[in-house]
Amino acid sequence: MGGGSSPAPTDVRDRICLSGITAIGHHGVFEHEKRNGQPFVVDVVLYTDIRPAEASDEVSDTAHYGELAERVKDEITAGPYNLIEKLAGRLASMVLAEFDVAAVDITVHKPKAPIEVPFGDVSIHIHRERE
Repeated sequence: MGGGSSPAPTDVRDRICLSGITAIGHHGVFEHEKRNGQPFVVDVVLYTDIRPAEASDEVSDTAHYGELAERVKDEITAGPYNLIEKLAGRLASMVLAEFDVAAVDITVHKPKAPIEVPFGDVSIHIHRERE
């Protein structure tokens, strides 16, 4: 799903960003959240060396963001999980296992969280590096 060998995360300055991947998930601590579902929005930042793709102009030499978007959607619709922290961790593990990247940032937004006061968004942001 991505070519080349990944350098150490501290050596990587290139990023591929995919924002706003949205799907209905059934995650939450309340039964109605698991039953009814709600939208979850995910942003992904891949830390990888894009020079091989730059030189070859071939998608096989980079992380294919179309495939990434599909896999993120699959993870959002999996579960259910009680916490978006769990979803974020599952997403990061999937990216590191399936894509040739040095590190990943995952942000999971839960814009319809059952909070009793007006709010704009709830999100969890994690950073994971290849070990």
